[in-house]
Amino acid sequence: MLQERYTLGMVLHLLLRWRRMSGYNALWVPGMDHAGIATQVVVEKKLMRERGLTRHDLGREQFMAEVWKWKDEYGGKILNQERRLGASLDWSRECFTMDDKRSKAVTEAFVRLYKEGLIYRDHRLVNWDCILRTAISDIEVDYIDIKGRTLLKVPGYKSTVEFGVLTSFAYPLEEDLGEIVVATTRPETMLGDTAIAVHPADQRYLHLHNKFAIHPFNRRKLPIICDAELVDPNFGTGAVKITPAHDPNDFLVGKRHNLEFINIFSDDGMINSNGGKEFQGLKRFDARATVIEALKSKGLYRGAENNEMRLGTCSRSDDIVEPMVKPQWFVNCSDMGREACEVVEDGRLEIIPKQFEADWFRWMRNIRDWCISRQLWWGHRVPAWYVTLEDDDIKAFGVYVDHWVVGRNEVEALTEAGTKFPGKKYHIEQDPDVLDTWFSSGLFPFSVMCWPEDTVDMKTFYPTSLLETGHDIIFFWVARMVMLGMKLTGEVPFKQVYLHPMVRDAHGRKMSKSLGNVIDPLEVINGITLEDLHKRLEQGNLDRNELDLAKAGQKQDFPNGIAECGTDALRFSLVAYTAQIK
Repeated sequence: MLQERYTLGMVLHLLLRWRRMSGYNALWVPGMDHAGIATQVVVEKKLMRERGLTRHDLGREQFMAEVWKWKDEYGGKILNQERRLGASLDWSRECFTMDDKRSKAVTEAFVRLYKEGLIYRDHRLVNWDCILRTAISDIEVDYIDIKGRTLLKVPGYKSTVEFGVLTSFAYPLEEDLGEIVVATTRPETMLGDTAIAVHPADQRYLHLHNKFAIHPFNRRKLPIICDAELVDPNFGTGAVKITPAHDPNDFLVGKRHNLEFINIFSDDGMINSNGGKEFQGLKRFDARATVIEALKSKGLYRGAENNEMRLGTCSRSDDIVEPMVKPQWFVNCSDMGREACEVVEDGRLEIIPKQFEADWFRWMRNIRDWCISRQLWWGHRVPAWYVTLEDDDIKAFGVYVDHWVVGRNEVEALTEAGTKFPGKKYHIEQDPDVLDTWFSSGLFPFSVMCWPEDTVDMKTFYPTSLLETGHDIIFFWVARMVMLGMKLTGEVPFKQVYLHPMVRDAHGRKMSKSLGNVIDPLEVINGITLEDLHKRLEQGNLDRNELDLAKAGQKQDFPNGIAECGTDALRFSLVAYTAQIK
């Protein structure tokens, strides 16, 4: 049996004890993932707070040592909570996604999927966090619905930043044909525009087909292209600026029309040299205001109006997510997603409650390829090496897409390089990136049985019977376990998925370290004073404003602290909580 890590393990505990009492050979394995981004952020903040150092000051090896030290000190806390709750786990099998056996499974999975052509490297649009300087997964993106002009605090900016405003401006046309007006909620991205799209049947622009607009700041010629798939002629002016390197829809347009992809941002969200000397070095949202003023000075500004929009933020850093084209490793999920639908349709996998089947099918039938690389240090290093040939014209790391080799270790990689480039002189260097935590977590149903070894545990307990987890990660964890399990073992990894409700605070908010509203089960069992609740917050990584808000929330919800409730009361409360989902 498998279980998601937070609080409702008591449900699984009851099921397991019932099965044991019924004569079944029942197993529940305790395990923890390494929480790549979350852990690295915590340790980096700790280093800065206590020693005034960044991870780059320490270097990769020393920083990793600091993370392992933190993990050894705090990583056992959750497992200790489960011990105190009396969870019926087989503690002799305790495992961690970055221990030797699980790391071996991760490397093996990557190599096998790569050799099948399911893992590939490509320049594609990803969710980029400019604070963490890494790609992040879809699950790490939270969305804010904005109704109109809204000022928000953004990490790294002293003043608030304006969102929810649609800015209109004109592009001058060649041959004295006048101008064409476009609109955007992100004026700074016009520095990377490479085309303007219109609907092919729009009578207003028939005379501009195959003509060019001129970029006012760099004189770049922007083709007027026809795209019926993107452009709604009844919306706005019917003309759409195209920034292929910084917008999901524009990226697809760029591919369809073979446009130039110009990245105007550095990894930390500054305007780079592609944005022009006038704007280079500005933070992206400072550049927004500067671009608007520059448009006004050229007489091209056409006004602004309120605009509803969804704004993506990183759940780890609260930074505004920036779409950016980056070279990353991806998993082709098309066939695996189709097979994951089939096993639910034919009953090989049962989802409980049944209402969540609709979510499953919606996700899996519209699945996109999975970006599995992260620009972090804490995690499983990508088992891929870049081959630099002595006669390469450009020696920079990663320039040639066809110069990558994959192996279980450096010896295998060297062998692969020799086969791929016979008679050539070369040296190899491992990719510094690490794999998405969900990749290793997706292997857990069988890596915990010591796959790829053909162990007694694999023969006895795999495939497993039941997965119990939160409904919020049905795609991000459950689906990936199903896809990877079927592909690598030929078996659906469990027969049933039981989805429990989200544990929330008294105000309906999700438990979140950034909100400071997480409750330690031991604080309920043993009781805790308000003063000690505040002290725990102070030992965390909240900034001053967040800390003050979190303390105020604690004072409101627990003015006298939390009374000692004991283990049994907490157990019954957690089991009763499942009644929220029918």
